[in-house]
Amino acid sequence: MKTPQKDAYQLILEAIDTGTYRPGDRLVESELAERFGVSRTPIREALQRLETQSMLTRDGRSLIVSSLDHNQMAELYVVRTELEGLAARLAARHATEEEVRVLKDMVEEDWALVNDPSALARANRRFHKQVHLASHNRYLVQQLDLVHRSMALLATTSLAAEGRGETALAEHQRIVDAIAARDGDAAYEALKVHISKAFETRLKLDAANMDAAE
Repeated sequence: MKTPQKDAYQLILEAIDTGTYRPGDRLVESELAERFGVSRTPIREALQRLETQSMLTRDGRSLIVSSLDHNQMAELYVVRTELEGLAARLAARHATEEEVRVLKDMVEEDWALVNDPSALARANRRFHKQVHLASHNRYLVQQLDLVHRSMALLATTSLAAEGRGETALAEHQRIVDAIAARDGDAAYEALKVHISKAFETRLKLDAANMDAAE
């Protein structure tokens, strides 16, 4: 059976999401084609699509991974907070018992990753995606996919901050408890608080990095 050709767009997007390519990195068509084993035509089309979506920025003749300034980051977190809160509220209403058990298991298993920020960041994305899916609202899931795609343009994870991993997992537990209790208001508030704390942590990290650069 013929193996379908890999989707160049998804491959590049995943590489940005996982930090293989970081904000400011230059993407070269020939290098990407060699790395992913894909011909240059789909790579070129994928780069054009990512540029249209503002994931890539043109620097002269080169394309680089975009970065978000302070205002863009603040705007992104405002939208993320409201949409994620809505997803949690709907999950409390519509999640199946199986989905609730999966969320509970995720939180329990993720404690093993608490000292590995990059692994915890991947687990965190899985957890949030599971909450989105448990909302059973395809249009909300699509919008949150766009938001989380833009989150990949932030150079660091807030989970790298001292003690943030433990706090974030405790916040995840409160979200799941509210969803399991079918308490939409509590789930909404718990997820909004969680995102607010993540934003606050990121602002502190950025401030510390600016101090170190001076």
